[in-house]
Amino acid sequence: MVRWIRSRRRPRPVAAGRRPDGGCPGEAEQAARAAVPLSALRETLAGIGTTLDADTTCAELTRAAVRLAGGAAAVLRRTGDTAPGYEAITGDAELLPDVRWAAAAARETEVPPVGAGPDPWLEHTGAPGAALGAPLTSGDEGYGVLVWARAGTPPRRAEAELLALLAEHAASHLRHARAYARVSRTAGDLQRALLAEPGRPHPNLDVAIRYLPVGSTALVGGDWCETVRLHFGRTLLVVGDVMGHGLESAVDMNAYRSSLRYIASADLPPHRVLRQMDDIASGEADRRPATCLLARVDPGRGQVTLASAGHLPPALIDRDGVTGLLSVPVGPPLGTGLGGYESATHRLAPGETLVLFTDGLVERRGEDIDRSLDRLAALGFAAGDAVDSVLETILGRLDARHAEDDVAVLAARPHIRQGAAAPGETGGPATG
Repeated sequence: MVRWIRSRRRPRPVAAGRRPDGGCPGEAEQAARAAVPLSALRETLAGIGTTLDADTTCAELTRAAVRLAGGAAAVLRRTGDTAPGYEAITGDAELLPDVRWAAAAARETEVPPVGAGPDPWLEHTGAPGAALGAPLTSGDEGYGVLVWARAGTPPRRAEAELLALLAEHAASHLRHARAYARVSRTAGDLQRALLAEPGRPHPNLDVAIRYLPVGSTALVGGDWCETVRLHFGRTLLVVGDVMGHGLESAVDMNAYRSSLRYIASADLPPHRVLRQMDDIASGEADRRPATCLLARVDPGRGQVTLASAGHLPPALIDRDGVTGLLSVPVGPPLGTGLGGYESATHRLAPGETLVLFTDGLVERRGEDIDRSLDRLAALGFAAGDAVDSVLETILGRLDARHAEDDVAVLAARPHIRQGAAAPGETGGPATG
C-alpha cells in the first residue's frame, strides 16, 4: 500500500494524459487514471468484507474495482483444482477475457504480495480488450482471481497496484468467511447430533411434537421435548427450557435430557424425578439452570400426574374443543439445588388433549404472562381434530413461527378404548 501511495505522489508527465494518437482520453478513462484520495480508498476498503459471506464479499470487491478503475470486473473463485466460471460480474461482461485465461491465472498460487518482488498480477492483451488478473491470496491460501477489463488502453501501473490491493484486502475477508463456514458446519453437525428424536410413547397415546428454534442460524437451542415409556402402559411426557440460546444451551439441554432418561427408567413419581435431576445439575458449576415440566400419563386410570420446576402449566383441551389450564405446584428451576418439588394429579379422559409447551409459545415482550396464558386458554378447536392438527392450529393462531424465543410444544391424547373401565377419580397433590 505504501508503494502504491508513493507512486501516486510522483508527478505525471504531461504526455501521459494523451493517447498515442494525440487525442484526449474519454471521461471514463480520465476518472480511472485520476489519483484516488486516501479518504476514498479507506471508504472503499471498508466496504469490502462487511459480512462473513463469501458471495457478498466477492460482489463488494467487483463493485469497488469498477467504481475506482472503471471498466468491468468479475471474480473467478477457485474450488480445489477447479474454477467453474465468472461470478459477481459488475459492468459489461463482454469486456471480460476468455474464462480459460482467468482459470489459468487462478492456478497461480505462488504470487508474492505487493512490494515483494515480481508484480502480483497478470495482464492480458487482445480481444475483447485489455484485462488484468489480480490473485485472491491470503497467506498460503489461494481463493481465485479478480479479473478486471476495459476497452482501449491497458491499465497503468498505479491502477494495477490499486486493483491488486483491493484483491489482497478481499482475500483476507474470504479467508475469514471460509473459516466461519467451517465453524458453522461443525456447529451444525453438533446441533444435529444433539437434536435426538424423543422416545416412543405407548401405543395407547397419540403424541405430536413441534420444535421451532428462533432465528435462522440455529438448528436446536435449549428447548426440548421427550417421551419415556414406563410400566403398566404409562408414559412420561417432558418439556424443558434451558436458560439462554444457541449451541451452549443445546449442550446443557442434552445433559438434562440424558439425566432425565436415566432417572425416569426407575419409574419414580414425577416430583422425585425432578429432585434427582436438580441434585445432578446443581453439582455441576457450569450447568445452566433450566425449567422443566413432567406429566406422567396413565390412560388406564384416566389421569395425569404433573410436577413443575419453574415451568408454565400445561393446557387441557376437552372433547368439545374447549381449552383450559391445569394447576400444578411450581418448584424452583433445575440446577439451583433448592429442591421442594411436588406433584398434582388431574383427570385425563380418552379423547382429551394435553398440551405441554415452553414459554416461547405464549410470551410476548412487554406483556404480563397471565395475559399470554389467557390467549392460549381462549383458543377453541373442532371436536375430533387430530393431535397434529391441534398443534398446527396453536402455532398458527399464536404466530409461533415469528416468536422471539425458541418454541417447543407437545400434544398428547389417550386412545378411546372400547369396553374400558371408567377412569379413576382425580387425586390430590403428592409430595416427597
